[in-house]
Amino acid sequence: MITNFYVDGFNLYYRAVRNTPFKWLDLRNLADTLFPDDTIQRVCYFTALLHPRPNDPTQPQRQQTYLRALATLPGFEVYFGAFRRRVKVRPLVKSVPGLPAYVSIRDMEEKGSDVNLATRLLVDGFNGDYEQAVVVSKDADLAGAMRYVRDGLDLRVTLVNPDYRSPAPNDLCEAATYVKRLWKSHLRRSQFPDTLVDKNGTITKPPGW
Repeated sequence: MITNFYVDGFNLYYRAVRNTPFKWLDLRNLADTLFPDDTIQRVCYFTALLHPRPNDPTQPQRQQTYLRALATLPGFEVYFGAFRRRVKVRPLVKSVPGLPAYVSIRDMEEKGSDVNLATRLLVDGFNGDYEQAVVVSKDADLAGAMRYVRDGLDLRVTLVNPDYRSPAPNDLCEAATYVKRLWKSHLRRSQFPDTLVDKNGTITKPPGW
């Protein structure tokens, strides 16, 4: 079965690999591990470029190293959303006498990844680019696009829940043809080697990963 893999990058990171030794994840290997009987045609990865933070100024460099590693995979495509800085007004959980009940906070929001994923999923489906679409995410906003692929295009769409600790939202599960859970054993078996080579030289796994 010709299969395309659509990966919500930040959802995968925060639900599955953050605070684990499995950040150096080979997504092509992961797709083959989860679907060994299918032909993985392409892996589409949806993310946004990180900005340095005072407590972690080298975070963007680690991300760039990982993107270089992913770019060595056959059939790999990356799509970028963006981070937006906003000031938001939020109420205090518990009011403090003499102080305002509301405070202004600086917030950084990632925008575009879910829309990009849904768009690519639908466009590829309309074009007959796959027999099965695999969506790796726990974002319920993707349910509508998945449901249309299944019911409107009559194509198989499989949800891979990246959170091994809890089930995916009902809306997502009900929109999918099948649902799979991503386990630590899948992550463990799907790691890049510590060093890789591309046209620019050697790619080395970031320290601490």
